[in-house]
Amino acid sequence: MQDLLPLAARVAERLRARGESVAVAESSTGGLISAALVAIPGASDFYIGGAVIYTRKSSRGLMQVPDEAFANGLRASTEPYALLMAQTARERMRATWGIAETGASGPTGNPYGDAAGHSCVAIAGPAEKSLTIETGHGDRSANMRVFSARALELLLEALG
Repeated sequence: MQDLLPLAARVAERLRARGESVAVAESSTGGLISAALVAIPGASDFYIGGAVIYTRKSSRGLMQVPDEAFANGLRASTEPYALLMAQTARERMRATWGIAETGASGPTGNPYGDAAGHSCVAIAGPAEKSLTIETGHGDRSANMRVFSARALELLLEALG
């Protein structure tokens, strides 16, 4: 996690300067995004909260995403799902920004056919962005750090 702290500090600095806040919904990063943000002293100035949304059951229970949201083929590990989770985290926790991550950290892929090293991250707020990451390997721990870093970088880009 040490490699995430400089990014989290830059995010914190920009959020504080703008008087804004962030909420997180993450999956295959297992809480690393939130951990990096909370590791910054005074995190309560900008960090509202976060949840590890690892299964469909947790998306229903913690985020209260209705089953109807999945009726048109929406599934985890896609940019539209990541964006939905970012929007939901932002709205439910009344934050300025939402960050979400969903993917397959490894060592194998997910039930949807995505390979290990596949992740989608998104931010929602005054701007919305999403992207897909493919590391090409199944090193679970390394992928978790790459996915977390890219999510923080995406927010940093939006914060200018």
